Amino acid sequence: MKRVSALLLVLVLLCPAADAAGPSTSAASAILIDGGSGRVLYAQNADEERPIASITKLMTALVAVECHPELSDVVTIRSEWTGIEGSSMYLKAGEKLTLEALLYGLLLVSGNDAATAIAGYCAGDSETFAAWMNEKAAQLGMEHSRFTNPSGLNEEGHYSTAADMARLARAVLEHETLARIVSTRSVSVAGRSLTNHNKLLWQYEGCTGLKTGYTEAAGRTLVSSAERDGQTLIAVTLNDRNDWADHAALFDYGFAGYPNTMLALAGRAVSAVPVSGSLCRFVPVETVSDVYYPLTEGERVEAKIELPQAVTAPVQAGETAGQLVFTLDGEVIGETELVYNQSVSDDRAGPGLLEGLLNRLRGGA
Repeated sequence: MKRVSALLLVLVLLCPAADAAGPSTSAASAILIDGGSGRVLYAQNADEERPIASITKLMTALVAVECHPELSDVVTIRSEWTGIEGSSMYLKAGEKLTLEALLYGLLLVSGNDAATAIAGYCAGDSETFAAWMNEKAAQLGMEHSRFTNPSGLNEEGHYSTAADMARLARAVLEHETLARIVSTRSVSVAGRSLTNHNKLLWQYEGCTGLKTGYTEAAGRTLVSSAERDGQTLIAVTLNDRNDWADHAALFDYGFAGYPNTMLALAGRAVSAVPVSGSLCRFVPVETVSDVYYPLTEGERVEAKIELPQAVTAPVQAGETAGQLVFTLDGEVIGETELVYNQSVSDDRAGPGLLEGLLNRLRGGA
């Protein structure tokens, strides 16, 4: 049987409380989330379905690397993949490039030809690839998104939301190769010098990517991320004429008002469980992993320790004992396993308890 003990932690942070309204933006839709936990720190029409332009290419890149992880493979460019309208990396028919080079052209200079080539190489055609994009969107819980092409060019039925694009950005940043590419300021690949369109990489300290977009129908769209003191924030704005400044303001708001707060550290003893069948009366338990969560001033976190009423020897160090669960307003915000941090022998199998104790006091076996 498990015993559950609960204690209420009132975290008084040495930072100003977040402004409940958050910063004002010029965007039709906007969102700011904590990248580690997914907590929404600011939202404005975040579930409103809108055209998204070239930030579409984040999904194109994610689907490409998941369905074809060998990025060193060489792609021969077909004529139908060239001359696509809009932004371009200027591919030529018959040219040979690695898939990785195409991803740089896709994500740094927003090449619509690169998007078409990637889709054609991976799936055979853009229509099939778009279906794969929609399957991935469903897996990520992007319930208000639909993709009809890999580039983001205006097309009826092609849309997403700020909230859904933030979910996508989290998935992209979890992929090591894509995180490296979207954070690249400039690179020379396939005989081309490519410079990232994301000016925040130069303008905002700690910016780590991701992607810009623009069409007349969508306006300026931007998905960006920034890291400070181990905390990553993700901002998305749709149809925002002042997106560079708005993203900087959103990041400043998030880092100042919702710092990543330590709730538990790995390897810390938090309790002990009574032991029967051993000279050792209690066995300590410790946390397995760190737990952090973005909190603003005055928020109250409840910690519940779930452990057995008692355990019978033998006990092996490292065995799972229970868990430590943190909740905020009734919602689970973090948890870590609890394990026994030492082994306990079964003293019933050898000499009597008294004899065993005397042996130990004498230094015997």
